[in-house]
Amino acid sequence: MAWIKVLKEDEAEGALKEFYEQHMTPAGIVDNIMKIHSLNPPSLEGHYQFYRTLMYGKSQLSRIQREMIAVVVSAVNRCHY
Repeated sequence: MAWIKVLKEDEAEGALKEFYEQHMTPAGIVDNIMKIHSLNPPSLEGHYQFYRTLMYGKSQLSRIQREMIAVVVSAVNRCHY
């Protein structure tokens, strides 16, 4: 994973803060995969919409199949996501 500057939950302001508040996990954090866009909130929103479309949009694949594909790709890439 690249080492880039990200804004933490307590550093967020404006639109970024609103996004963070809406998408926090039950533990009160925002996933790192989303925080990598924190310096560019429009790209954050684009990434999120892309994810929602892939995982929940109309498809011949079931939700479970999509999750299984995501797990395999993450494992191949040695990514804990």
